[in-house]
Amino acid sequence: MTEILEITTLRPAPGLAVADFIAANDDINEYLKRQPGFLWRRIVERDDGTIVDIVAYDDLAHAERGAAGITGEMAGSPVHAAIDHGTVDWQLTRVLQHVE
Repeated sequence: MTEILEITTLRPAPGLAVADFIAANDDINEYLKRQPGFLWRRIVERDDGTIVDIVAYDDLAHAERGAAGITGEMAGSPVHAAIDHGTVDWQLTRVLQHVE
């Protein structure tokens, strides 16, 4: 099965912590669960406080549509205020190997 990962790295908005970012994602999580092709999501924190947000989809078209909705349909989500937008790096990438 093909997997496409939406990988976003970012830092919380000034004055906020990783926990604040996670709490601001409740509506985004519900949005993702409704998206065709959505497989799973993981949010991790690096030692330097950078957040890595990984969302998996079953194909590129679903990934592009789901990602577009985060800034479109979900533009009013509180998550956007929890992000230092100058630190965001976003990409879609295809999984080449999956080992279970």
